[in-house]
Amino acid sequence: MTTLGPRALNRALLERQLLLQRHQLTAAEAITRLIGMQAQAPAPPYVGLWTRLTGFRHEELAGLLTGREAVRLALLRATVHLVTAEDCLALRPLVQPVLDRQVRGVARFAKAIAGLAPDELDAAGREALGGEPLTTKELGAALAARWPERDPDGLANAARGRLPLVQVPPRGIWGVGGLTRYATAESWLGRPLGTGATLDDLVLRYLRGYGPASVKDVQMWSGLTRLREVVDRLRPGLRVLRDEDGRELFDLPDAPLPDPDSEAPVRFLPEFDNILLAHDDRSRILDERRRSAIFTRNGIIRATFLVDGFVAGLWRVDGKRDTATLVLEPFERLSRASRKALEQEGAGLLAFMAPEASDRTVRVEPLGS
Repeated sequence: MTTLGPRALNRALLERQLLLQRHQLTAAEAITRLIGMQAQAPAPPYVGLWTRLTGFRHEELAGLLTGREAVRLALLRATVHLVTAEDCLALRPLVQPVLDRQVRGVARFAKAIAGLAPDELDAAGREALGGEPLTTKELGAALAARWPERDPDGLANAARGRLPLVQVPPRGIWGVGGLTRYATAESWLGRPLGTGATLDDLVLRYLRGYGPASVKDVQMWSGLTRLREVVDRLRPGLRVLRDEDGRELFDLPDAPLPDPDSEAPVRFLPEFDNILLAHDDRSRILDERRRSAIFTRNGIIRATFLVDGFVAGLWRVDGKRDTATLVLEPFERLSRASRKALEQEGAGLLAFMAPEASDRTVRVEPLGS
């Protein structure tokens, strides 16, 4: 059985995540290949597409959202993801157990719906959302009118977990603010949820985008449990490998495994990028000693940059009026070549993120600052 080290797994992941080179794909094609992009905040998917695609423009993703070809909704790991309309309809039923578990796991939500029949809550939620899209507060008020003794916010959040609610534009449009409003996926997209996709399909797509991977990796990425039986069912058609710690890894027979020594250009990853959230063992991309600097206590996954394929530091953009500064916080001392490459790539990132700024600079913070 072939054993793969961290660099081999790293290069495989980068290749499948469109990070070894920029690709000539549409935004919709990339989102499909990535099986969605985590999107708690509006901006990260735009940066994630810019860093992966040649010539990506803000208007392309904005057009997908306003044209109802892509949506933002709670999906994998019960977190908000940007997905194509097709994947919204196909994948949401598969991960519904994850959303149900979240509702049961939050005491306030569980208390608000204690004793209610799930079908009754679903019907009331759909009725409330039958007209214009609603904010969480408005949805809660509508549900509390039916059950006045129950917590409106708890009712709304439970309904949001139970129902496939998409965040409608202008939410998610670059540079546009406004309250988050929800509509059901079926009403917004004009189509019912799908019934044809299976967990087998989901696991195979994950391996195509993130493999080779263990069963625990698939479960971490999806939020689903008990996927061992799915992988065992697929095993005869999979490539079986191991990592250096002896963990069994699975992959598609035709999936690329680049040379571990192949060049990996510097790349900037946005907040919440799935590449940092898609494995139980993140050593193929992240030194575990750096985890606490990236994964904050309030649930933020900070923006990072890659050097030689691995997370090498954090970045942010500071701006005032017509100035924009890209601030890099490296974890280790950068070589002269890496620093130059980051400054060049960073200049492009600044031009994308702050096109209106007349003064753009890249600043590398001293170690330990």
